[in-house]
Amino acid sequence: MIYSIRHIFVSTFKESFFILVTLFRILVPMMILIKVLDMLGLVTILGKILAPLMVLTGLPGEMGLAWASALLTNIYGGIIVFASLAGKLELTAAQATVLASMMLMAHAIPVEVQIAKKAGTRFAAMAAFRIGSALIFGIILNLIYSYGGWLDQPAKILLKPSPVDASIIGWALGEVQNLAYIACIVTLLVFIMKVLKVIGVINLINSACEPLMKLMGIGKEAAYLTMVGFTLGLTYGGGLIINEARSGTISHRDVFFSLAFMGICHSMIEDTLLMVSIGGHLSGILLLRTVFSILFIALAVRISAKLSDVHFYRFLFLNQKG
Repeated sequence: MIYSIRHIFVSTFKESFFILVTLFRILVPMMILIKVLDMLGLVTILGKILAPLMVLTGLPGEMGLAWASALLTNIYGGIIVFASLAGKLELTAAQATVLASMMLMAHAIPVEVQIAKKAGTRFAAMAAFRIGSALIFGIILNLIYSYGGWLDQPAKILLKPSPVDASIIGWALGEVQNLAYIACIVTLLVFIMKVLKVIGVINLINSACEPLMKLMGIGKEAAYLTMVGFTLGLTYGGGLIINEARSGTISHRDVFFSLAFMGICHSMIEDTLLMVSIGGHLSGILLLRTVFSILFIALAVRISAKLSDVHFYRFLFLNQKG
């Protein structure tokens, strides 16, 4: 018993160290690159490019800047821009929900898609999948609300983000805090996963999620990792799945679509509450987004099943060796 506990702690440290080294090799350079691109004005340029697409979702073109900020930086960057624009544009609750949903499904693309790439997925394919999914859902959600005349009251924006320290030192300190937070969470998740494996709970979770995974067309072996990403975030679920992908316990097609599902439907607790605070309604940002994500992945899996392995590895996955 004592040996088992010691073994769990030792293996947790070793595995967490490996995962964190892999993640930080991605995160640190990308954080620096994103900061440079932001200082060069790329967010503003992307916002202008996205402005015409906002019309398709029932949003003012100016909101392209908010989505661009979320796409290139993170959700918080998008929220700050959104809050600064929302008061001038008098958005409805439906419009706030549409934009909140799109930011939830597609944000931090340079960082999160790079994590998915480390597990073997092709960067362009995953980025296109997430941005395309967000745009499609935004269009559908706008049509649903417009058809029923729902949520046409003014959006209630509760969160007023405080000014961010824009200095290099302030930015650097904030990113170091984020990395420390990630390290603690990843280590805890690895430890919990090992304990749950030892006592047999992982098998129970996989079996319980089997109907949902079967509906989406993903093997039940990926169930626990997918649920970690679903509840906590892609950084954590993706970090764990990188390790599993290299071990060969999950098929490459399951790796791709598990990460695709995590990409458009993750961190359902923290991020969802954030979006409620800027006027997003749970009907869109939680209920309909979850239903759409499950059905959209199910459709994508069935369409991709027609792809030969040659085309799968050419367009969606990096190589056959993982």
